[in-house]
Amino acid sequence: MITKNEVLNLASEHTSPCVSIFIPTHRAGKETLEGHDEIKLKTQLKKVKAKLEKLGLSDKEIEEFVEPVNKLVDDSDFWRHQSDGLALFISKNTFKNYTVPVHFEEFNYVSDEFYLKPLMPLFNGNGLFYLLTVKKDEVKFYEGTRHTMTEVITPDEVPSRLEDVVGYDYEQKNLQFRSGQQGDNKAGMYHGAGEGNAEALNEMKRYFRAVNDGIMEMLHDDQNPPLVVCCQDFQFPIYKEVNSYNNLYEEHVSGNPEDKDIHQLHEEAWDLLQPYFNKTREEKLNLYNEYIGTGKASADVNMIIKAAIEGRIDSLFVQNGAEIFGEYDSSTQKANVQNELTDSNVSLLNLIAIKVFEKGGSIYILEKEEMPDENHKTVNAVYRY
Repeated sequence: MITKNEVLNLASEHTSPCVSIFIPTHRAGKETLEGHDEIKLKTQLKKVKAKLEKLGLSDKEIEEFVEPVNKLVDDSDFWRHQSDGLALFISKNTFKNYTVPVHFEEFNYVSDEFYLKPLMPLFNGNGLFYLLTVKKDEVKFYEGTRHTMTEVITPDEVPSRLEDVVGYDYEQKNLQFRSGQQGDNKAGMYHGAGEGNAEALNEMKRYFRAVNDGIMEMLHDDQNPPLVVCCQDFQFPIYKEVNSYNNLYEEHVSGNPEDKDIHQLHEEAWDLLQPYFNKTREEKLNLYNEYIGTGKASADVNMIIKAAIEGRIDSLFVQNGAEIFGEYDSSTQKANVQNELTDSNVSLLNLIAIKVFEKGGSIYILEKEEMPDENHKTVNAVYRY
């Protein structure tokens, strides 16, 4: 998992060179067995080394700089635990790699800043959510987006089994507890169960509280996507009672997680969440159409850059795969748009996205046909007022 604070730390680094590499990866299958992902990373690394040579680094300096990447290439265990995309960030002071549920196009960027725009779907407006599956002998945590989901290794603080928290005599109490329920009614859980069931209820609370506390060790910054729980119906009201995450989704994926593979879990979680995400996005898109021409929205890259730096953008819409390169003069707050990336210019869309991210705006990476402005489809913005 990558947190918002980690992205902000990457955004704050301005040294030369800063190298960003993105490749698509595979969870399993023929591509994994035959090393296709390693080959993609090697290809991007070769291109990066050529750019570093153009910057004047010696062969020795280049090899020392990319050594952490070479180690990853040769780490067979690393490649067996991939998701849909791999992002790497390398500088003299930093080496970070993130396995994330976002499909990247193969790309590398060498500048005095990191290229962070492809990570924005993990934070703003593109359907990032968490899924927690709980049963008495296993807890799993997932990070998902609109199109995919990947399992996240939980910290040691998350108990792997109920017995680790309440002891080994729980099973019989649990049977008594469930037999005393009145349907899925919470009052039945508390009052229709008798002394044995009350004890079982308290033990389940202890277990879920330990799970919650362990999960909160992972969710320590202000990233706040909805958290969906998959569990049996009678368990969800109990989990809600001990939950301390402030965006627990009000509905749950019903059933035993053991009966569902990752694809079914993702499908059922997204079915629950799609109205939640669609509602917010549609509201922002409608605002753009309402405000354009009034000074409250814009498709002009110079105006958007200025507003982004000043923290005046509420919602930013960026076409997926599009790019605007150029030079930005902070003294005049003007951008000189150019046709391609050179040694002296930068990605203006990356600059805009980072500034909006830093100032707490929402960022939507949309397909071309989804962009709100029919005439200007690369970048659109709604301002704060």
